[in-house]
Order: sequence, then C-alpha cells, then structure tokens
Amino acid sequence: MIHAFLPPRAVVREVGLRDGLQSIARVLPTERKLEWIRGAHAAGQREIEVGSFVPAHLLPQLADTAELLAYAKTLPGLFASVLVPNLKGAERAIAGEADLMVVPLSASHAHSLANLRKTPDEVVAEVGRMRAARDAAGSKTLIDGGVGTAFGCTLQGHVEPDEVLRLMQALLDAGADRVSLADTVGYADPAMVRSLFERALRIAGDRLWCGHFHDTRGMGLANAYAALEVGITRFDACLAGIGGCPHAPGASGNVDTEDLVFMLESMGVATGVDLPKLLDLRRRVASWLEGETLQGTVWRAGFPKTFAATAGVTA
Repeated sequence: MIHAFLPPRAVVREVGLRDGLQSIARVLPTERKLEWIRGAHAAGQREIEVGSFVPAHLLPQLADTAELLAYAKTLPGLFASVLVPNLKGAERAIAGEADLMVVPLSASHAHSLANLRKTPDEVVAEVGRMRAARDAAGSKTLIDGGVGTAFGCTLQGHVEPDEVLRLMQALLDAGADRVSLADTVGYADPAMVRSLFERALRIAGDRLWCGHFHDTRGMGLANAYAALEVGITRFDACLAGIGGCPHAPGASGNVDTEDLVFMLESMGVATGVDLPKLLDLRRRVASWLEGETLQGTVWRAGFPKTFAATAGVTA
C-alpha cells in the first residue's frame, strides 16, 4: 500500500550503458549492449541512456553510441537519451533523433575544468548554442542540463548550494528544457538532498527532471528516498550498481537499478518494471562483466515473502 506522502509512480532511468560502462576499462561488444537495451525494455524500463557522443579516443567504451541510439529508436515506447559534452556532440544527438540529450555541468569549478575543460559558465554558454542548433534543425530533442557535484566534490571540497542553484537557473535561462541534480561523488546525505531539492523545485518546478545519486558511502537509496519525499519522480540508476566518474576519485558506485526498483515497488510506488526479468538481465550482464566490481543486494537475498503479496511479483 502506498504511503500518502509518496507519489504513486516513479521512473527509473537506466544509465549503466553510459555512466556504468565508461568507468570500466573493458569495451563491451556492441551486440551485448544491444541485448542489454532489449532486455531492459522487455523488463519494462522505458527510459534508457544509451551512451555518450564523446570522441572515441577518449572513451572507446562508448564509441558505438550512434548505433545503439538507432536501435533504441526502434523499440516501442522507449525514451532514449544520450550525454553530450559540447555542441558537436549535440549535433550528433540531433541527427540521431535522440529524445533527450543530457549536458553535464559541474557546479564545482575544479571538477568542471577536469571533466570538460570549461568553467561552469562556459558550459552554460555552450547550452545556449546547443539550443540554437536544436531549434534551427526543427528537432524535438529535449535538452537536460545536469548539474553535477551538487553536494560536494573530491577535487574542490565544499560546493555552495547557492552556486548550484545559480547555475541551474542559468541553464534554464540559456534554453535547457529540463534540469537535474547529481551527487556525482557520493557526498550527499538525505538532509542535504531534501534541502537542495526543495529549493530547486521552487525555482524550476516541473522542469526539475531527475535525481542522480551515487552509493559511494552507502547513502544512495536513502538519498533517492529523500528526493522522492519532496516530489522527485525520476531517478538515474545503473544495473548492478556499476558506474562512477573518471575525473572524480572515489565516485564509483551508482545507485543500483534493481535495489532502487525494489525499494520503490515495496513502498507501493509503481515503476512498471518486472523485477524478475530485471534480475535475469542483471545475471546476463554480470556474466559479460566477469571480474568487475558489481553491487546490489536484492539479487543476492531475493524477495521477502511479504513482497510478492504487496507488489504482485514472484521470485
């Protein structure tokens, strides 16, 4: 039974194909990635970040993003997103008819320079150019300005909440259709999440699109719950908890998709995801990534007997 103070449904966007695989040295074959997309769609996931349009020599793990995007566009009801770091990447996303392009902006100036070689305000200016290119092309691709290191940074340390909100407003002013907040390095706690998201909602309203949390210090699910309580209904997650940031030491471990779906469904918040099918996909992905560090607990413990009765899911 759903709690009165929680939303009736939420979306779990799979970002393992981008945020997860970019953190792993091995290059997963394209056919495996296509199987991953197909399996996630079959399990009921309807939003997937399929990759990133970055130079192949920088991230060879993501060099086949255009092919993955083209395949994702053939699956019914699938909302396919890609990450784009610059105008050139945005032009490729527009050409590929991505439903959404996520533009990463780091509120930490140190992380922004390390990650994108631009200051945060230079990224804002780039978003303005992306918006102009999108509109000139007559494209329907949405622009999501993702404000990362919103709760702190391993390179810079403290990040002022006022600076996070200033940059979020600047992204909207520059032409972003949506904005999101990310705990890129796993510094947040639930009280911090509640405070910042409440303030962000007052500025952006329903244009505040998504919460992106890392489980670096075991706070991922608690932080997602805190955001859910204030009205956030879309969350990024990685199958098997893979993921991180190559320019932020210690950031490994995105919120685990299976555990997040289980938590939401257990509380009566519908996700549309078939958990047994998702766990079967996890088993396959784990076999492809043998030797890599994988996270998650539901796959190991299984479902409690009470869960099947409340959520209609059988193990």
